[in-house]
Amino acid sequence: MKNVKVLGPGCSRCEATAQMVRDAAAELGLDVTVEKVTDYAAIAGYGIASTPGIVIDGKVVHAGGLPKPDDVARWLAA
Repeated sequence: MKNVKVLGPGCSRCEATAQMVRDAAAELGLDVTVEKVTDYAAIAGYGIASTPGIVIDGKVVHAGGLPKPDDVARWLAA
């Protein structure tokens, strides 16, 4: 099971990113947990200054703006 954290204040882009992760995981048949991190100190702890950010299994894979669905699928499949 992959652990995915979506970092951001809960804005519409952050919500869309979390849904994109869920959709890609379902499409790939992967079991993932999606956690939303809204605490600014925790977000800064990952070195992210621009949200939304995505952390998969402890590794930052994206920061700032909506990711491309193909990229999300590639990150999850890795």
